[in-house]
Amino acid sequence: MGLCFCAFGQETSLVSGNYTNTSLKDVFLDLESKTDYKFYFLEEGMDQEKVTLNVSSRELDEVLNEVLASTSYNYYIKEDEKRIFIIKNAIIYDELPDGFFKDPTKEEADSSIGQRSNAPPPTFYNEEVRPTAKRYPLVRIGKSDPNNLRPEYTLSGKAINVVSGEAVPDLTIRVKNGDGFVITDGDGNFSIQLSSGYNVLVVRAMGIASTEREVIMYNDGNLDLMLEEGLQQLDEVVVQADAARNVEDADTGSEQIDSEASKNIPLVLGERDILQVAKALPGISSAGEGATGLNVRGGKTDQNLVLLDDAVIYNPQHFFGIFQALNPFTTKGVNIYKGAMPVEYGGRLSSVFDIRTKNGNVEKLAGEGSIGPVTGNLALEIPIVKEKSSLVVGGRGAYADWILRSLDEPSLNNSNASFFDGILKYHHNINDNNEVKATAYYSRDAFSITSDSLYNYDNRLFSLRWDRKMGERTTTAMVLGNSNYGFGIDFDGQANTDFNLDYSINETEFKYKFRTLLNERNTLDYGISAKYYSVNPGSIRPDGNESNISTIRIDKEQALEGALFLGDEFKLSEKFLLDVGVRYAFFAALGPGTQQRYQEGLPKNESTVQETLIYDGAEIIKTYGGPEARVSARYLFTPDFSIKASFNNSYQFLHTLSNNTTVSPIDTWKLSDLNISPQTGYQASLGLYKNFKENEYELSLEGYYKGMDNVLDFKTGADLFLNENVETEVLQGEGKAYGVEFLAKKNRGNLNGWLSYTYSRSLYRFDSEFSEERINNGEFFPSNFDRPHDVSVITNYRITRRYSISANFVYQTGRPVTYPIGTFRFNNADFVAFSDRNEFRIPDFYRLDLGLNIEGNHKKNKLAHSFVTISVYNVLGRNNPYSVFFVTENGEVKALQSSIFAIPIPSITYNFKF
Repeated sequence: MGLCFCAFGQETSLVSGNYTNTSLKDVFLDLESKTDYKFYFLEEGMDQEKVTLNVSSRELDEVLNEVLASTSYNYYIKEDEKRIFIIKNAIIYDELPDGFFKDPTKEEADSSIGQRSNAPPPTFYNEEVRPTAKRYPLVRIGKSDPNNLRPEYTLSGKAINVVSGEAVPDLTIRVKNGDGFVITDGDGNFSIQLSSGYNVLVVRAMGIASTEREVIMYNDGNLDLMLEEGLQQLDEVVVQADAARNVEDADTGSEQIDSEASKNIPLVLGERDILQVAKALPGISSAGEGATGLNVRGGKTDQNLVLLDDAVIYNPQHFFGIFQALNPFTTKGVNIYKGAMPVEYGGRLSSVFDIRTKNGNVEKLAGEGSIGPVTGNLALEIPIVKEKSSLVVGGRGAYADWILRSLDEPSLNNSNASFFDGILKYHHNINDNNEVKATAYYSRDAFSITSDSLYNYDNRLFSLRWDRKMGERTTTAMVLGNSNYGFGIDFDGQANTDFNLDYSINETEFKYKFRTLLNERNTLDYGISAKYYSVNPGSIRPDGNESNISTIRIDKEQALEGALFLGDEFKLSEKFLLDVGVRYAFFAALGPGTQQRYQEGLPKNESTVQETLIYDGAEIIKTYGGPEARVSARYLFTPDFSIKASFNNSYQFLHTLSNNTTVSPIDTWKLSDLNISPQTGYQASLGLYKNFKENEYELSLEGYYKGMDNVLDFKTGADLFLNENVETEVLQGEGKAYGVEFLAKKNRGNLNGWLSYTYSRSLYRFDSEFSEERINNGEFFPSNFDRPHDVSVITNYRITRRYSISANFVYQTGRPVTYPIGTFRFNNADFVAFSDRNEFRIPDFYRLDLGLNIEGNHKKNKLAHSFVTISVYNVLGRNNPYSVFFVTENGEVKALQSSIFAIPIPSITYNFKF
């Protein structure tokens, strides 16, 4: 390293030198030893700042500019005293700005002062007045630039759990004694506008220790928040991770459930289940106890997009809907959108269930498990690279045969059932700007209701996600996912009719999305998605050489679905937030395949076929698509009281085919094609949201109206499976749903929980000039899952730190059914005359569950922490009807009722965590 000093003072000072990976301290000391200038600086941290620079005959101030260009340091030369001051972040002011000292009794008349009012004054910071109770030291952000002084700067970063390495979503970051706040997104990212100079950030989230961070803003910059887990006892049934989110966000109809929130809610057979918890929230229900699938705001079960780590899971439930197919110990939680859907989601009319698996512990081996009367469960978190990556492994199995034998149904006494699911998740923090996650999941159910048939169905999926920061203002996520769902029936009868039957649907999706903080008021979300479907509509094959069954195989279906989306979260003011987006959806049904074209103006049946069209491989059969709007707005009357409104419309190109009263595991999915149009729908929502007592209490009242077109139903006695021309059995009509949802919640304290009430209607109409395509004379009629009144009460009372009791009460209007209303005789045979479809209702449903929760001692150093749940499901023994059906005996029609759990079901589950 060499330096040449030529002259200074009134003459030009030229410097030459070669610095290679030299610390700032050594550079300054070298300059000082070669010149008559004295350098003043704090040595702390300078050894970490390295400089590589080659200069020749340059002025000293130019050299200093280059040396400090990529650092957070500035300099100031006091010429008359031959002194150079090196300052971190800030700049030295040798004069105060005009108007700094104002006379408050006089009006400001100097227009030059007004012109300078946008430039912030110098930051005066007194170490002695700092708050002392701080968890972290003061942080200085950015480097002051005299040519770009602004009153506000942007702080960006990511909230990270310091123990697990997981991102912390829905974390509230507030400016202390100010109005500014921001909520981290699903990946923990945030961006907030802060005043120039000193700020205190208050950071809060459920399960995270409350934290205050001091920052001095000199310019735009980054700060990742490394947060500790809260040591306080968590409230067991808090649904949302942050209680203020319901007031502050622009979303309508959105809910969050943490997996921990379900551990104290008494559910059937003691199994923790976030989807069952979801049914206790307003606007979400099912067709009946033990029914697979959820109905959201009057929509059908196939109108819900259920995602597990960005990949679709078609049947997220085991054992006829009694258990969820998600491991509760590897599941972090679920975000539910039943009103305003984010612009990136589409393909379904009613809702999105975005289920996330938690990241593993990157510090040490951890695990959690349970042993119950039906299931055994174990999950492990294994560090791979310390503080960088980990692997989550979860496995779960059932020994459920005794349940079927205990049900009030003699035909099930010899039945058997079992299921299992497994999950792997790997996550790796490559560096501060890149993170990779990969998830693999598989589940399988097998059950035999009769002695000659074995039913099975399975889900498998894989997803790969790469999250990346591209500069201070843009984050990206690249996602690749594959999902497969299939079922089969193996029939082994006494006659020569043995067969094997199967069905499967497979989809592969690629999504690339961006989030950009355009400025302090606009945040853009935009991207592209593409999906490929491959459907095996079903096949049947003889099982064995002696079987008389003929082989039938329906032609494979395939299609492409894509979307472009753009949204803008626009902060009009501190009170008014507008979230506007547009999504263009596109769908193309592809060959090879055969389609029937039917005569116009006539019903679709074999006699009205006009021609048969044959399509080659990858030839486009039919295209559909159009724009989808995403609009939501929030206005804050006060920081804890807001009004929200939203509107969105959607296309759905995928349908389920089922003529059962409720969805079953062997329902098939059908792609839109030449004869079956996509479903379309829109929804408008309006709601009021109010929190009390620092978000301890929460109230919301929300109303909605939903319109739907081309919804599917089927002709009476329709033959759907293995039907080459299934469109001849399909009816497409219109639907409408409307309702009011009320939620009252207590988030903290020894007594906590919530009360939800929903009044809703779900109606459909199928009208045609032809009687065979008309239902109920073309009038609106209640859907199978229309339940006008729905009440849920969830409570938990903590007696001591180890003991608590909980209760779950549910009341629902009985669902609609079709009753026989008379008999008639024709050609010497008796026939039954039925009412209009769904004209009557089964008895109302209500159920009370109770639970006692016992935690192990709270010693810090022990092998494992335990948790025991003793619960009784349906403690009143209510014989709630699952369905009502009719048989004819000796010429008399008799009504029979079937129930799932007609007696109290006790259970005890042991949970452990280490």
